[in-house]
Amino acid sequence: MKTDPDQLAVCGGEPAFAEPLHVGRPNLGDRGKLLARINDLLDRRWLTNDGPYLREFERRLADLAGVRHCLAVSNATVGLEIAIRALGLAGEVILPSFTFIATAHALRWQGLTPVFADIDPRTHNLDPARVEVLITPRTTAVIGVHLWGRPCEVEALGEIAGRRGLRLIFDAAHALGCSRRGRTVGGFGDAEVFSFHATKFCNSFEGGAVATDDDALAARIGLMRNFGFAGYDQVVELGTNGKMSEVAAAMGLTSLEGMDEFIAANRRHHGQYREELRALPGVEVLTYDEAERNNYQYLVVEVDEARAGIGRDQLVRVLWAENVIARRYFYPGCHRQEPYRTLDPGAGCRLPVTERVSARVLLLPTGTAVGPGEVAAVCGIIRTAVAHAPTLRERLSGAVKSCL
Repeated sequence: MKTDPDQLAVCGGEPAFAEPLHVGRPNLGDRGKLLARINDLLDRRWLTNDGPYLREFERRLADLAGVRHCLAVSNATVGLEIAIRALGLAGEVILPSFTFIATAHALRWQGLTPVFADIDPRTHNLDPARVEVLITPRTTAVIGVHLWGRPCEVEALGEIAGRRGLRLIFDAAHALGCSRRGRTVGGFGDAEVFSFHATKFCNSFEGGAVATDDDALAARIGLMRNFGFAGYDQVVELGTNGKMSEVAAAMGLTSLEGMDEFIAANRRHHGQYREELRALPGVEVLTYDEAERNNYQYLVVEVDEARAGIGRDQLVRVLWAENVIARRYFYPGCHRQEPYRTLDPGAGCRLPVTERVSARVLLLPTGTAVGPGEVAAVCGIIRTAVAHAPTLRERLSGAVKSCL
């Protein structure tokens, strides 16, 4: 355990980890079950186009989310794009800037204008009060993001959408298996979109799904993800190729079967990080509501430089030097990325909370690829960095190039 600043790699010591310890390293589940499924689908020679594994994956997802329909797609970005088009959205759509860039890109790719609203400083989710003031005659929808798996204020957003005649979609990429007031994420708004990217705690290598209780919307999404085909040779709708393959569905099923194991590991790590960093000034581990179902898949820390004595970006440099590949999510915010910073260069003026939070948030490694020893070592590095912040700041300021 590193307790002396001279032991840190940025000060000439050896890295704590010989191999990089990444945020988002995939959970694999039962390899034997996965390989058995892959051998089976190869024997069937049914590799895509609504195969049996896809249909089973969709049934299990619908049961988990408590909805009538869950349509698997090639990835969550395509899922958002198809949901946007299936709902007939146009003009402007309000969403947070503090999200992965795909949420905004899905809108812009479909020719819509993303309008960024600020977030709640406690939850990091879309602030309903800020949504209300941004609605114009061109607004057709709101997209909420269940950030870190902690659901949005769905009731307030639903009330605004209903009163103002707007569609409501939720980006639920982080929120599989989570709940809001006892209700499982999946059935809120007009549709919710899940992600099964490799970095998600349940993955299908690459994939996504659109969940909805709207029968007509589900039927249209089903057509759109398969070029608009309604039969063997009849196209009735403008569509795209958004299908999930059988091998991806096989991995998705294997991941769902490992969910309890994945969540248990994430929860243990979350508790250990909280305990080991509890007394550290200016380093706060975000908590989850224990009265709800949570997947704990993100270990989120806010770094307050004034109290910690070291800034978030400086701490990232220390961790990277130790081969701990911590991440700055979602820095610097969609509004500061292209094409949005050119389209709306003044957006940051109306997003003060987003600006502040994006400069403080740090994600640390968790998941089944991490053990309690690795968590203890990461916490030891952070404690040493904070305890010797003045020395480290001076040494880091003399560095020629950041590792970021």
